[in-house]
Amino acid sequence: MILITILFLILTGCILTHSQLSLSYAYAGLELWFKKMIPSLLPFMILSGIMVRLQLTEKISMLIYPLVRPLFRVRKNVCYCMLIGFLCGFPMGARTAAQLYGQGGLTEREASYLLAFCNNIGPVYFCSFALPLLGRRLVLPYLFGMYGIPLLYGLILRFTVFRCLDLTFCKSTGTASFGCPANIPGPEGAPRKRILPRRKELRVCSEESRGGRLLLALDESIRSSIQGILTLGGYMILFNLLNLLPHILLGHPLTLLAPALEITGGLSMLGPALPLYSLLMLSFGGLCCIAQTYSSIRDTGLSTGAYIFHKALLTLFNGGFYLLWYLTGPASFLC
Repeated sequence: MILITILFLILTGCILTHSQLSLSYAYAGLELWFKKMIPSLLPFMILSGIMVRLQLTEKISMLIYPLVRPLFRVRKNVCYCMLIGFLCGFPMGARTAAQLYGQGGLTEREASYLLAFCNNIGPVYFCSFALPLLGRRLVLPYLFGMYGIPLLYGLILRFTVFRCLDLTFCKSTGTASFGCPANIPGPEGAPRKRILPRRKELRVCSEESRGGRLLLALDESIRSSIQGILTLGGYMILFNLLNLLPHILLGHPLTLLAPALEITGGLSMLGPALPLYSLLMLSFGGLCCIAQTYSSIRDTGLSTGAYIFHKALLTLFNGGFYLLWYLTGPASFLC
């Protein structure tokens, strides 16, 4: 903690003495957050939050469940998190797993399993921003490195480290997927009989309840998503601002360090100069993405250290894939 205190005291001093330079770095983080993260991530955060609160995740997961279930042998809520994690990008995989775990839709073991491979750079971001910026013409090899390797890693983990996922979670507890009791026990342990209103009254109450639940889920999801997106924006500004320290010490930006701090701003600074390094940093995500993931799971008890360990392994495997590509097809390597 003493080193961290000293670091931030130095950073504060640098901001005061180099206000114009610090303003440019902070503005770069703010601009990236406003132009890239809000329009691409906030709608997914709101919609996913609504689906979690309305317990619609199992229905949504049916889109890919017939394909995923035979391979991974997981429940529908796990399948939903896989879908969101691979399609929506950082930190939606971690955020969705944390929300479902908090609502009782996942066991702790399932949530830990998902964190190991389902929190990646989004494919829209990767194909529309990262690959054009790096000047790469091929698409499929990079897609395999970014998404195929995590999928294979998740499949291996499922039948090794996580082979004992609780597939009978709902049956063993006698609950729905979110743990709602089917009956309320009476004073002597016997289930109480439900007192049902007349059919017409039941229908009216059901419609009112459904409308109220939708509005409540919408309100809670918007509030939570705005709070989350503001937190992520703060991380982006801070980690871009950390580039100020090497800039002052060296007299120029340390572009090699920038992607490891904050991936989007760092790639913009580095450009197409070191494509392999940039691709590996995209696989790892950078310190800012780790901080964003921590922010998403910090109240759940899930391990950030385990997440970092799996991310480092995935980056290592990605490096092995690129080495194999170079050895087998040097003419097409990084084209």
